[in-house]
Amino acid sequence: MLEISGHRGARGLLPENTLPAFEHAIALGVDTLEFDIGLTRDGVPVVHHDHALNPDHTRDTGGRWLKPPGPLLRDLDMPVLSGFDVGRVRPGSPTTVRFPHQRAYDCARVPTLAEVLALGRRPGAAAVGFDIEIKLSPLAPGETAAPEAFAEAVVAVLRVEGMTSRSSVRAFDWRVLREIRKLAPEIPLGCLTAEQDWRDNILRDRPDPSPWTAGLNIHAHGGSVPRIVHRFGGPVWSPYHSELTAESLAEARDLGLRVVVWTVNDVHDMQALARLGVDGIVTDYPDRAIEALAPWRRNALQTL
Repeated sequence: MLEISGHRGARGLLPENTLPAFEHAIALGVDTLEFDIGLTRDGVPVVHHDHALNPDHTRDTGGRWLKPPGPLLRDLDMPVLSGFDVGRVRPGSPTTVRFPHQRAYDCARVPTLAEVLALGRRPGAAAVGFDIEIKLSPLAPGETAAPEAFAEAVVAVLRVEGMTSRSSVRAFDWRVLREIRKLAPEIPLGCLTAEQDWRDNILRDRPDPSPWTAGLNIHAHGGSVPRIVHRFGGPVWSPYHSELTAESLAEARDLGLRVVVWTVNDVHDMQALARLGVDGIVTDYPDRAIEALAPWRRNALQTL
C-alpha cells in the first residue's frame, strides 16, 4: 500500500517536530511519522530538525524570542532544553509565509525520542511506524555528536521502548547509517539523497567520493544514485521528489529498493508520483495526501 508519512509530524498544520503535531498526524491516519533527531550534551536523543535551536521557532522561559544564533543542542543538557517553547513561529519569519495555516500551540517543548515512540502505544496507534532521520553533517563535525554516539543513543532508546520492529532510520550522512547497521542490523535503513543547490549529498561533480556517502563513489556505480544506494545496502532510497524519474524508479525496482520520496505538498505532484508507483510519500500536509491518494490506497488494500 502507498505509505503516507507525516513530515515532522504535520508541519503544514502544527508546529514541526512537536507532540501536538505527531498526535494530529496519527489522528489523521498517517502510516508513519517522520521526524529528526539531535543529541543533547547529556546524551538524550531529541526530536529537532536543526543542529541548534532555531530563533524563528523558539522562545525562552520568559516568552522572549531567541536571538540568533541559537544554542547548539550538543551544548544543552535535557533539563535546560526542556525549558524552551517551540510551539509558535516568530511573526514575519519565512516559516509564516511558507506555512500560513500552521496553528500555534504554546508551551510545546522539544520532545525526546522516547516520548514520540510512546505515542505508538496509545489506542489507535498500534500500526503507526516511525521514520527517524538522524541530523548530522560531515561538513560540520563540531556542531553535533559523532556518528557512533548518535547510533548508540538511538538504538538504545528503540530497544528500551520496544520499537525496533516499527522503525526505520534515515540520513543524508550515510556514515551514521553504517554505524546503525553494526549495532542493529534488524533496523531498516534509508538513504536520503538530493542534488539541489540548497542540498547536495551526492556531489557527482567531484571525482572522489562524497563525504556524505560513507566512502562510496557514485562514479564507481555508473553515476547511478539507485546503484550506489543498493551498494550501500538501503533497502530504502529516499530521493527529493522532483529528482525521481520513471527510469530511476524502474532501476531502483530492479535492484529491490523501496522508494519513498520527500517532501511532497502539492496534490497534483502527489498523484503523479502515485501513478509513477512510489512506495511512500513524505508530506507536510498528511490531510491533503490522505484525501488525494485514497484511490491508490484503496486499490492496494483490495489486492491484499
